[in-house]
Parts: sequence; C-alpha cells; structure tokens
Amino acid sequence: MTKKKLFVFCLDALCSMDIELMRTMPNFKFMFEQGSWVTHMHSIYPSVTYPCHCSIVTGNYVEKHGIPHNEIVKAGDQNAPWYNMRQDVQSKTLLDYAKENGFSTCSLSWPVSGGADYDLNMPMIVPIGYNGPNPEQFFESTATAELVERYFPRYGHHLIGEDRSLDRYTMGLATEIIKDYRQPDVMLVKMCDLDTVRHRYGVMNGHVIEQLHKHDAEFGVLVEQIRKHGDFENTDFVILGDHGQTDIDHVLNFNILLKQAGFISVDENDQLIDYDAYCHSVGMSAWISLKDPSDEKMKQKVHEFLLSVKADPKYGLGHVFTKEEVREQYKLTGPFEFVIEGEAAISFGNTLSGDDAFSETRVGDYKTAKASHGGLPYKEQQTTFIACGPSVKQGVVIDQANLVDMAPTMAAMLQFKMQDVDGIILDPLLK
Repeated sequence: MTKKKLFVFCLDALCSMDIELMRTMPNFKFMFEQGSWVTHMHSIYPSVTYPCHCSIVTGNYVEKHGIPHNEIVKAGDQNAPWYNMRQDVQSKTLLDYAKENGFSTCSLSWPVSGGADYDLNMPMIVPIGYNGPNPEQFFESTATAELVERYFPRYGHHLIGEDRSLDRYTMGLATEIIKDYRQPDVMLVKMCDLDTVRHRYGVMNGHVIEQLHKHDAEFGVLVEQIRKHGDFENTDFVILGDHGQTDIDHVLNFNILLKQAGFISVDENDQLIDYDAYCHSVGMSAWISLKDPSDEKMKQKVHEFLLSVKADPKYGLGHVFTKEEVREQYKLTGPFEFVIEGEAAISFGNTLSGDDAFSETRVGDYKTAKASHGGLPYKEQQTTFIACGPSVKQGVVIDQANLVDMAPTMAAMLQFKMQDVDGIILDPLLK
C-alpha cells in the first residue's frame, strides 16, 4: 500500500470570510476545486494562538492539553514569558502519533514545540520582543541541531533587525527541507503575518488582502517544491487557521477598577505593591486571579464586585464566569478564579497606571490592538479548515465543526487513530 503524506499550511488568524477571496487566488484555488472544507471552524476558549495550536495538534481542549494562554501570567508582570516547550503540553500530538506509526515528522515555527521529539523541528521560540543580534541562542536545545547547523547561517538574518520576519525565515527552511529531505511524511508549516496585519489594521482591509496574496504565493512555492522533490500525488494538503479576529471598539483596563475598589495597591510609580485580586488580559477576555485562592471570603467579595461591574452598563461587561463554570462549559482550566468578557467587542488591558479604566486600542500589543481575539469562540470571526488530496472527497462543505476535530481528522487521513481526544473525525470530508 502506498504511504500517505500530509502537508499542513497554517495561517494564524485565517477567517472564514477569507474563503471567497482565496477561491479566486492562483495557488489556493485548487484546494477548493479539488477538495472539501469546513466553513466555520469554532476555536477554543480562550481563542489565542498558543492554546489554539496545542488544540490543533492534540485534538484536546485546554483542560487536557494544559496550555491556557500564550503567556505564563504573573501578577504585576507586564512582560511575562511565553509557553515554549513541548514538555509543557500534557497531551500527545499528531506528530507524536505519526512518528509512532512510522512516519517522518517535521514541524516549522509551531508554538509550544521547543524540544519536541520530532525528526525535524524548528519551534516558534524567539521572544516576541527580542531585538538583539543573536536569535540563534533560543534554538539551542530546543530545535533539531541538524536544522540549525544546516540552515541558520543561510536564513538566520531574517530574524535580526527592524525588518525581521519569522515568515521569511520559515519559508526559507520549508523550501529547502522539502528538497533536501525529499518531503518529510508529515510536515507542519505555520505562518504568522496574517495575524500581525489584522492586529495592526483591522479584520478586513487592503493590507489583509495583500497579505492573503502573499500567503497564496508562499503556498504555491511550497506546493511546487513538493511536485519537484516530493510525492505530490500521495500528499493530502491542509490549509487551516487557529482563530478569527474581531475589530475592537475600546479597551477596558480592569486593574484600574480593581485598584479603585481597594483590591490592588501600587506605589507612586504605579508599580504593584500588593493585591487581593488581579486581572490578566487574554485579549477579548480576562482572568481574575486571587493572591490567596483559599480565602473564601475574599473570593465572594471579588465575585460580588465583578457582578456589580457587569450590572453597570457603562463598562459593557457581558460575562462573569467562575472557574467551575468555565471548566464545565468550555473545558478551560488555568491560574484564575474568574473569567470575564465584554458584551460587545472590547478587549482588556493589564495596566495599573492612571485612573481612567477606558483607553483606545494601540498598535504593539496583540491583546489591545485594533483587532484582537481571545474571547468566546462563537463571538468572533470563525476560522476554517480546507483539505485536498487522495484521502479527501471533492466538493463536500461542512458548515460548522470544532478546532479539536482537526487532529483526529488529519490522523484519519494518515490511517491511524489518536486516543482519548475531545475532537471527532470529520468523516463526511474523507473517502
């Protein structure tokens, strides 16, 4: 029996609204002409990049895979480190199963994959704010040494300087790997720039259309490499996203309200001195943590305060979940006691400075940018899942499915099964 291959092209913040345009593009269009797709793929809660990518490859919600946020949050820390290491993910991934089933595996710029036991691995791991001259240091012991030695001298310059670009770096490696390794059996390639452009300019505009055309061209280059150096006829191609985005009206700096209510104390420079309750932004939602989670009286006091803010229409707070409620409804666990979210399209800031709880959106912070995500999965633009190849039927369109369905469906394309997953196989798409 001929061995199947799988090539996954992940576009961060790909939205279902993009399908109409993608169907007209020179390289994406064959996926729609010959394949099938899910129009509205519901993300997880919170719909932020790192937890979403863990759900894509594990088929599980946060409760099982254990990555609840991009950042490892800590009260008062405005520059918290991000989750980076595969060992932090508590579920097996699609690539783990693939390797066990005899497939060669390759992961490029995938979040939370540092140190993963894949055949070829170059994780998304250079800190988002790093501007220094030595990004190679972050790949030591986290990436496959052979890839660093072979390709970093040629493409590492893309990670240095004001015009640094992880996508250019990723494309350089991906094109070379397909040729030099004759197309690894299961290959994940993750691109970031669509998400960046949407944060900066909004969900749909000329900049976004231009970026979609760039991704179309990139996809075309990689498909052509597979035609030349791989096994195109036996490859299932998948284009997928992790979450949508939503245009933001304004930012609610909830720590200002907590400070004014006496739950937070700061010094003359608005630096945290102490707290009973603290707000951590997750973009369009936020977590409220307690200094002492075992203090039931304080927990009740904070809960009553949150409900009072929700009752005041000027703040636009639409949801207050206890940790028990959000676990039951959305399979979300994390270092919090409550989760809050706006009724309309607002995002949350972490700042302790000043006395005004409201502020404008701003470029440079993904949580409070012009467009954002991280909210309830049904509220923002949905993402999508497009598949084409020898395992996939032609012309099937599923209106709605869930992000956790991606991994078991891709495993089924490769003819193995993932165990104990929250998602289901999308059988209507498959032959």
